[in-house]
Amino acid sequence: MFKNLIIKWKKSKLKDKKYEYLFDEAQKGEYVCLDCETTGLNPRKDEILSIAAVHIKNNKIIMRKRFNVFVKPSKKIDAESIKIHRIRPVDLENAVRPKIAILDLIDFIGNRPIVGYYIKFDIAMISKYTNKYIGISLPNESIEVSSMYYRTRKRSSDYEFIDLKFDTIMKELDIPVLGKHDALNDAIMTAMIFLKLKDLTPAKTTFYTN
Repeated sequence: MFKNLIIKWKKSKLKDKKYEYLFDEAQKGEYVCLDCETTGLNPRKDEILSIAAVHIKNNKIIMRKRFNVFVKPSKKIDAESIKIHRIRPVDLENAVRPKIAILDLIDFIGNRPIVGYYIKFDIAMISKYTNKYIGISLPNESIEVSSMYYRTRKRSSDYEFIDLKFDTIMKELDIPVLGKHDALNDAIMTAMIFLKLKDLTPAKTTFYTN
């Protein structure tokens, strides 16, 4: 009931009714795994510099269907920021405007559940733009792979520490590490984590309401 009220309210906020398809029921067995590189960790003031995503269908990563763009920032990125996201000014020379990138991303994601590592942050960053361009935050359900991994770990007590670092999860699941650290490689590796965990624990979905 509460979810239906949220959907109705969000539909009323849409600037363009063509995006009502985002609220349709997703095709079973289909997901999108995505990752963003940003100027910082504050969705209110920081910006997206790159976004990558891949489709997952019937337990397979569909590599021919991938999304990978650099996004033009509103101001020059500083040296300290580059140390974190590793994106240089030269990488952004052919970057696309945020509106083009975000609207293309929405079309790529569709109504599929979004899979990611600490995905709430990525969704919050993307929603800052979707609120501006289409009137609402991303309405898709989200699946957090670190939570899936946590539920597979055997613990001797409720207080036992579980290391949820990305590298640790990769190592424990024996997933190959791809080359250079970037949004696309991170999205692909996260998709592999999801598929490995999917048979071990149900994918708990979250309806993002912000």
